[in-house]
Amino acid sequence: MTERGTARLPFFVYGTLRPGEPNHAAYLTGRTAEEEPALLPGAVLYEGPGYPYVVEDPQGGPVRGELVTALPAAYDRLLVALDLLEEYVPGGPRNLYERVVRYVVRPDGGRGGGGGAVRAWVYVAAPHVAAGLRASGVVIGGGDWASHRLGE
Repeated sequence: MTERGTARLPFFVYGTLRPGEPNHAAYLTGRTAEEEPALLPGAVLYEGPGYPYVVEDPQGGPVRGELVTALPAAYDRLLVALDLLEEYVPGGPRNLYERVVRYVVRPDGGRGGGGGAVRAWVYVAAPHVAAGLRASGVVIGGGDWASHRLGE
């Protein structure tokens, strides 16, 4: 799936935006209606300089994170803030990340048992970054940044 402008989708966060991580309080506290565990299949998590990168890989995954639903009144400002945090500019040749629509899965079926796959915005490594990581990057085993940072 390619990016569809600014569709009001939830966000899948897997690194410094997860609960307990440094950017969660700065960017998400007070702006979310719901945060729940989720998995991103078909991806591998790599170490970055203090933060991780998701690299798409049909054989990889899942990457563990949270599905974050923004409060409607906060959505537009949150989207802009997250794009700035990730240094993402639509079509930018120097992007470290690309914001793409992917399906993520709620491991417990989600609220009310209605689970299944959910479309969400995901910041994945830009192609030039992904190529470097595939060539010489360090994979985070288990696809879980929080566990990796705690040395588990």
